[in-house]
Parts: sequence; C-alpha cells; structure tokens
Amino acid sequence: MMADRPVLAGISRWQNFAKTHQEGQMINPFHDYEDARARARLINPDVEAEDYGMPVKGSLTYIRGQKAGEHITGEVIELCKNIVQVGDRYENGQYTVTFGKLFKAYEAISNKVVGMLMRARKHKLVHFEGEMLYQGRDDDVVITLFKAPEDDERINAKYWKSKE
Repeated sequence: MMADRPVLAGISRWQNFAKTHQEGQMINPFHDYEDARARARLINPDVEAEDYGMPVKGSLTYIRGQKAGEHITGEVIELCKNIVQVGDRYENGQYTVTFGKLFKAYEAISNKVVGMLMRARKHKLVHFEGEMLYQGRDDDVVITLFKAPEDDERINAKYWKSKE
C-alpha cells in the first residue's frame, strides 16, 4: 500500500501535465487538434483585449521581450545622454544637435544611432524632420531632445541610473 503513494503522485503529475499540454495545443494554430471553440478564438480574436498580440505572461517569449525592452530603453537613454553631452542647451531645457555631429560622437559607441533616434521619436523624446536620417545627406538636420532623461518621468529612473 505504501509503495502505491509515489506511483499515484506520479500519475497525478503526469495527468496535470497532459491536461495543460492539451490546453496549450488547442490554441496552437499549427496543431491538428480539431476543437472548434479553440479555432474560433484564433480566427476571431478579441482585438480589444488587453493582452491581444502579446505573449503569455511568464512564458520565455514574454521574459525575452521584457529583457529586450529594458535593453532598448537603456540604449535610448544612452542616446539622450549623448545628445545632452554634445548638444546645445536652451533655456527651456531642450537640447539640439545636428545629425552629423551626433553621428560622429555616437559612432564609437554604437552603430544603431538611427534606430535609436527613431525609437526615441516614437516615445516623443526627440524631434527631427524626415522619416529616416542618412549619414552625409542629412548631416545638417537638427535633432531636438525635449528633456534630459533625468528630467523626464516617462523614462524609468532605474535605467538612467544603471548607465551611470
């Protein structure tokens, strides 16, 4: 009788695993499981749902996305710091620098300056004319940093401090 307990516990764990796996496969679009309810959720997703288009919280994809977001935030903050260092400050707290000057100062740090500028513009941290900036052609384009990162509450302070 005593020997049956570990076996029963193992069977229970296996059944829980199998149930969880089957539920996961029901929403897997590449699996052949024919459950109409699961397929309906895939075909007609709730685009108003808060988690629409997001990986499952706690999954490895979710964790990798969080880490990538933190890394990119750090790079955007580094870009803003460089604009503060090489740019001109105005009384209203804004900084300006030409793309050519920023590119020269930034090229030793990273080759992603244009991508980081696009990301910073998406978050309304900087402004510049045009969709894309190209070295040489756009060297005279003025880039405006609206606020230094330590003054902007939209940027998480821990990333600013971690780059010091």
